[in-house]
Amino acid sequence: MAGGGTAAPRRPLTLPEVEPGSENERLGVARDSMLRNPLILKAELGKPQRNCYTLPGFDFSYGLYVQRTDGGVPEAISHWNTVKPRTGSVQKMPRDFITMNRGALKAGYTTAREFNLYYKAKDIRCKDDEYSRFNRCPPKVPADFTYGITARPCTPLFDLLQHKYKELWMEQQRALTAAQRVEKKKKDKVRETHTTLLRKHPLPAKEESFWHLPHLEKVGPHLSTFPDHDARKKAFSASH
Repeated sequence: MAGGGTAAPRRPLTLPEVEPGSENERLGVARDSMLRNPLILKAELGKPQRNCYTLPGFDFSYGLYVQRTDGGVPEAISHWNTVKPRTGSVQKMPRDFITMNRGALKAGYTTAREFNLYYKAKDIRCKDDEYSRFNRCPPKVPADFTYGITARPCTPLFDLLQHKYKELWMEQQRALTAAQRVEKKKKDKVRETHTTLLRKHPLPAKEESFWHLPHLEKVGPHLSTFPDHDARKKAFSASH
């Protein structure tokens, strides 16, 4: 850029533009694609970076050409395009089965097939007045019913200024910490075992009893070898 003017765009380099001894001089077989690859293209000293994309000529107009579909201002002044009103679609009303059933009964029809034939022969539709939104009954609502939505409550600025919510949160945290400590103490408490219970409440001492032969348990403290009680007295008197 010199003299306050705008410089020409830096177009991709071509092989004729490469001077011997320049940064992008190629030895051997040189191709134009070598000068359009930004990975191998070297920057020129004192010059801005060139564009490696192939661009059209100077006479090319960028942008999208839109074909004019109207006559422009003269046609707008001479003719005024108005929007045509849309024709409302005729709504097909539902069948009036009450009237058709009444007519079929008066005609003496009783079976389903006869009713269907009557429906096809006399297709009676409901009237528009019956489905008009002005003739419909309004919904039944309580007398003290209030329409709309409830208003948003006012922001408690006084509570915000005195940090009330912070104090409430701190109290909740203190109560939670105290509850956790109590629970931890309950878990850390030593539970009673069978040994500790026996130490506190020992079992009563059992009387020591000697072991005897099972067939001598019923005999008694002394072994009797006499046939009867008189023989025992006679032997006792003889020995004493």
